[in-house]
Amino acid sequence: MAPINFRLNPWGVLVFLIGFFLALGYVFGPPDIFKREQRVSMKELLAVSVGLASKGGIRVKEIHEQHKLKEKVKGKTEEGANEMLTDGDLESHKIIFYGFSKMYPGIKVVSEEHDNKPVDFNQISAVSTTLPEVDQVIDSDQSIPISDIAIWIDPLDATQEYTMSLTQYVTTMVCVVVKGEPKIGVINRPFTGETVWAWSGYGHSKNLEVGTSSSAGKGHNIIVSLSHKGDVETMAKSAFNNVNIVAAGGAGYKTLEVVKGTVDAYTHITRIKKWDICAGNAILNALGGKMTTLDGDFINYSPKLDAKNERGLLATMSSPVHYEYLEKLGAKAKDILEKKSSH
Repeated sequence: MAPINFRLNPWGVLVFLIGFFLALGYVFGPPDIFKREQRVSMKELLAVSVGLASKGGIRVKEIHEQHKLKEKVKGKTEEGANEMLTDGDLESHKIIFYGFSKMYPGIKVVSEEHDNKPVDFNQISAVSTTLPEVDQVIDSDQSIPISDIAIWIDPLDATQEYTMSLTQYVTTMVCVVVKGEPKIGVINRPFTGETVWAWSGYGHSKNLEVGTSSSAGKGHNIIVSLSHKGDVETMAKSAFNNVNIVAAGGAGYKTLEVVKGTVDAYTHITRIKKWDICAGNAILNALGGKMTTLDGDFINYSPKLDAKNERGLLATMSSPVHYEYLEKLGAKAKDILEKKSSH
């Protein structure tokens, strides 16, 4: 029998391969290298952040006015004070956290609170991606890959003060971070209804009260946490001849006091969580201010890193003031912390 010769038609092979890979793509989707990553409009994300922070704040106020806080102790701060949790924290968390998750599926959101119960996204209302107050100030935009963005939220800052009806210190905060750097900060004050915001390099809300340094000829004015006024007062008085210590609750409130020029610096010498400070950090950055550790290092808000800042905090509105305080307070804070750790 004569041998049978098979000859492949190159065009036939090509058509077969094309059909084969098209079928694979139809069944399994295109390979990752052909997928275009979702990009996010930062201007729209700012508007959404303002809307969600405001909605969270409204709920915080409603729960307080209805006397339905249901407060409980969830732990202790490093200073030994009770760390409180209320329904205000949890309800605000649901509004803000799941609001972002619904509007930006896949975006990374880091919150102080957690909710393990299943959520019906049909019950989560969306907010507008445009706001007149943003459009009046911001006339340009920036598009960022969604994987570069993280959102830090504090659904209710100053919970302890919230339970004590010291409502002037209470805020809800949202911070948009790009590659670890805080870019957008939003702070809502539930009991005044005011929301302030800033976007680094683009502008800030018209209602954000920006003052000047108050220290010229008046000594040094430092705002600190109610829970550890004594340690910082000891540190400050050993560093400066003329110093005035203001004790207040809430990291958001204290940062805004620096922005207003009511005080020269906000300092904290023990552990503080990044959701407490991220929004304020972004606002300071946008205004030319500074927030660093007491070592002088900028704080990295990458969600892959620890949520705790262990190396103290200093916030000011100008570089000269910042470096003066770093020089005087940095070593003193280190001494205090070393003495505490040795006991």
